[in-house]
Amino acid sequence: MTSRVILVSPAMSPSLRQARFYDGDSLDDTGAARARAAAGALPAPARTVVAPGARCAETAAALGLDGPRTPELAGLDVGRWRGRTLDEVGAAEPEAVTRWLTDPDWAAHDGESVRRLCERIGRWLDGVRETDGRTVAVVEPEAVRAAVVHALGLPAAAFWRLDVAPLTATELSGRSGRWNVRLGRPLE
Repeated sequence: MTSRVILVSPAMSPSLRQARFYDGDSLDDTGAARARAAAGALPAPARTVVAPGARCAETAAALGLDGPRTPELAGLDVGRWRGRTLDEVGAAEPEAVTRWLTDPDWAAHDGESVRRLCERIGRWLDGVRETDGRTVAVVEPEAVRAAVVHALGLPAAAFWRLDVAPLTATELSGRSGRWNVRLGRPLE
């Protein structure tokens, strides 16, 4: 049995454009238009799942994908930093930002640690490995990072070394207890 997972990052939104911690905003006009233009770029899935955020749901709809919102695929909970830019948080809490970027267990922003996110996404990915056929999941960029960290058995500290561009597909294929990864194909 071969499992295939295609992780699709959301199209551009104001928070992505402004390097602001996600606060539930919708796609911007350019992002929505690019997602609509990419409809049909993915192979037909056996199943589709969508992270609970608005920009993931809107990206899925624009791509012509329909699937349940799946809470365990939510992006990283950044607690009190939600809605703020990285520059704002860095100016107000420089030591906290440094710790957040270097310690995968740190979560003093009253949110979730990177390690917990990687574990949560990893549990979901392990469950998908037991299914046959292709799963398309429209998820936040940090969920893509966490899936790659888990799939390749990387240390959680590698999380920040992975860049995920908007509206790209990262493909995982699993068999014999392991995953292979094809990173960041733009959807066009």
